[in-house]
Amino acid sequence: MKLHGFLRFFILLLVFLICKTSLLAQNNSADAAVSGTIVDVTGGAIGGVVVTATLEGETGQIASATSKADGTYTLAVPAGRYRVRFARAPFSPVEEAVDVVVGESRVLGARLTLERLSSNVVVTAQAEPALLEQATAPVSIISREEIDARQSIDLPSALLFVPGIAIGRTGAEGGTASIFLNGGNSNFTKVLVDGTPINPPGGAVDFSSLTLDNIDKIEIVRGAESAIYGTDAVSGVIQIFTHRGETRIPEVSVFAEGGSFSTGRGGAEVGGLLGNFDYSAASSYLETDGQGPNDSFINRALSGNFGYRFSETNHLRLTVRNNTSNAGIPGQTVFEPPSLHQKYDQRIFSANARWDFSTGKHWHHEISGGEMYTRQHNDNPIQSFFIAGANSFCPQTDPAAVATTQFCDFTGESRFAYNRANVTAQSSYVGNNFGVTVGYEYEVENAFLSSVNVNHARRNNQAGFLDFRYRPLRRVSLNFGGRAEVNANFGTRVVPRVGGSVVARYGTGIFGDTLLRAFYGQGIKEPRFDQTLGDNFGDFGNPSLKPESSKNWSAGIEQKLLNDRLRLSADYFYNSFYDIVSFAFCLPDLTNPAGNSCGLIIPGAPASGFGFFFNTDRALARGISVTGESKFTRWLNLAGNYTYDDTRVLQAPNAFDPTELPGNHLARRPVNSGSLTLNAQWRRVGVTIGGYFTGVRTDSDFLGLGLTRNPGYARFDIAGHYELGHGVLLYARAQNLFDKQYQDALGYPALGRDARVGVRYTFKGRD
Repeated sequence: MKLHGFLRFFILLLVFLICKTSLLAQNNSADAAVSGTIVDVTGGAIGGVVVTATLEGETGQIASATSKADGTYTLAVPAGRYRVRFARAPFSPVEEAVDVVVGESRVLGARLTLERLSSNVVVTAQAEPALLEQATAPVSIISREEIDARQSIDLPSALLFVPGIAIGRTGAEGGTASIFLNGGNSNFTKVLVDGTPINPPGGAVDFSSLTLDNIDKIEIVRGAESAIYGTDAVSGVIQIFTHRGETRIPEVSVFAEGGSFSTGRGGAEVGGLLGNFDYSAASSYLETDGQGPNDSFINRALSGNFGYRFSETNHLRLTVRNNTSNAGIPGQTVFEPPSLHQKYDQRIFSANARWDFSTGKHWHHEISGGEMYTRQHNDNPIQSFFIAGANSFCPQTDPAAVATTQFCDFTGESRFAYNRANVTAQSSYVGNNFGVTVGYEYEVENAFLSSVNVNHARRNNQAGFLDFRYRPLRRVSLNFGGRAEVNANFGTRVVPRVGGSVVARYGTGIFGDTLLRAFYGQGIKEPRFDQTLGDNFGDFGNPSLKPESSKNWSAGIEQKLLNDRLRLSADYFYNSFYDIVSFAFCLPDLTNPAGNSCGLIIPGAPASGFGFFFNTDRALARGISVTGESKFTRWLNLAGNYTYDDTRVLQAPNAFDPTELPGNHLARRPVNSGSLTLNAQWRRVGVTIGGYFTGVRTDSDFLGLGLTRNPGYARFDIAGHYELGHGVLLYARAQNLFDKQYQDALGYPALGRDARVGVRYTFKGRD
C-alpha cells in the first residue's frame, strides 16, 4: 500500500514537471513566424538563399534560415520590428522591413534580380543581365579581386591578360594606347563606362589615361554587337563598372605608393549606405618623370556612383568618371632623338543617369541618359620629323645644302574636342522561359576640330532595337535580335545578331559540365567627321561614305573537370571587315575627263591635286582563343590563355605603306600571343606572378626606313602584399621584372622595370 502510494505520487510529480517544462519552453520560444517564397525575375524558385532577421537598429542576427529548392523558408522570431535580408550570389541582396506581434504569422516573399557587378553575371552581351553560362558570344570578365591581386592601376595593364586583345602604345606612360580586339582595328571596339559610350564619333579611344580606381568589374564581349549598341561595336565591346557602396557603416580606404622613375601615386575611396541612398567616390593622383627626356606623365582621376532605392523594383543611379592627363611625348626615340617640347593633354569625362523600375510581375523598364566629353590637345612648339632618301629636304631649306637623311623642325598644334549625348528607353517582358526587350535610342554627336574646315560639326542619330531571349529547355539558351540605325551621315542600316548556348552535359567528379555556344553578328562604324567634311590642308571630305562594316561568327566549348577545379574553354572566330575607309591623293591627270587620277569632279579642287576618302579596303581576322583556369587548392590557382589570330589585308588599292598591301597581316596584331598567371593567397600573404608573350607583329616605322616587322617579346610581372592587421596592408609590385627592352609600337620603347612599394589603410564597412 505504501509502495503503491509512492508510485502514484512519483507519476503525478513527473507529469507536473513535464507540463511545467513544456510551458516554460513555450513561453521562451518565438512569439511569431515569418515565412514566404523567394523567386527570380522569371518567377522561378530560388533555393539556397540565406535569410536573416535583425532587430531594427541593432547589428546582431536574431534568426536565420536557408530557402529550400522550392524557394520557401520559415523564420521564428520574437515580436518586434526586423530587417529581413535575402542574399545569395549571383543575385543582388534584398532587404525588407517587417513588424510582427505575438502569435502572428507573416508572409514575406522576395523577388531577386541578378547582381550587375557579379563576376558570374554578364550585362553587356545582351539587353538584360544574364548568367555567364547563358551568354552566346565569347565573354571575358575581370573581377575586382583580379585587379587587386595584380595591383593593376590602368585599363591597358588589365586588358593585356585577356585573350584576343593586342595593345599598341606609342611610348611608356602617357603615349597613345590602342586596343585591337579579335583582329579588328583600334576604332572597331565600343567602350562603355557604366553604359555611356566614350568613343569619339567614328574614332578610337585612347586608353592611356583610363585608370581602374573604384572599378568593380570589366566585361569584354568578343563579337560584333551593333545589333544592341549601334555604331563602333564592329569587333566587340568593353564595359567598365563602377563600385557601389554596400555597408551602413561606410568603408574608407586611403593609399600611397612610390618607386622607379620618381613615381608617386596616392588616392582615397569611400562608400556606404545611408538609408535608401548608396554612395561610392574615389580620387587618385599619379606623377612620374618617365625613363627619358620629356617622358613625364601626370594623371588625375575622379569617380562616383550614387543610387537611391525607392523600392526593391524602383531605383535611380548616377555615375560619373573623369580622367585628366598631361604627358610629354619624346617620340620614336629608337630611331630619332627625343622631342624635347611636344606635349599631349587629354581629358575623358563620362556621366550616366539610369532609372530602372518594374510595373507588375513581368515588366521591367529602363530609361537612361549618358554624356561624354573627350578633349585632346597636342602641342609642339618645335616639332621634328625624319626625312630619308636622296633629294629630300626640309620645308624652307635649301635642297642643295641637305644630306640624304635629316631632321626637320616646325611648329604645330592640334586641338580636338568631342561630345556625345544619348537618351535610351527600353522595356522588357520577362516570362518563365523567355524575355523580349524593345528599345529606342537618340544620340547627338558634336566635334570641335582644329583640322576640319568647319568650327562645329554635328550629327543627330537615332535607332530602334529588339532583343529576344528564349529557353526552350533548362539547358538551352537562345538569343537573337536586331537594330535599325538611322545615322545622319550614312542613312539607315539594319544589323542582326543571333546566338545560342547549350549545356550538353551536366556532370560532377572528374568530368563535369560541358557548355557549347555559337554566335553570329554584324557590326557597323560611322565615318569620322574629318572623313566626311574635309580638312584645312586641301583635302575634301566624302559625305557619301558608307559605314565600315563587319560580319562575325564564332563557336566555342567550355569544359569543367575535377569537381570544377579545372575549367578549359576554346573559341573559334571569323571576322570579315569590309567598306573600310581609305585615303587617296588625287593627282592631276589630263588624260582623265575629270582632270585627276581619281576621276572626281569637285568644284574648286586645286589643280595640283587633293586628298579624298573612299570605302575601298577589305580585311579578315580568323583564329582561336584557348583559356584555362585551375584551382589547385583554396589558396593557389593558375590561369592562362593563348590566341592565334591570323589577320590579312584582302584589298587596299590606296595603300600608303608597304605594310598595308594585300596579303600582309594587319598592323600591330600578333599572330601568336598569350599569358600565364599564378596567384597564391596564404593567410596574410598574397603573391601574383604574371607572364605575357607576343609573337612577331607587322608594323611600320612610318619614317621611310623600310622597317615592317616588330619583334616579339615576353614580359613578366610580380605583385605581392602582406596584411599587417587593423586594416593596414603593405604591397609591392614590379612590372617588366626582367627589364625587357621591347616596343609595343615600332620605334617607341616600352617602360623598363617599374618597381613600386606602397601602403593602404582600409576601415572596413559593416552593417
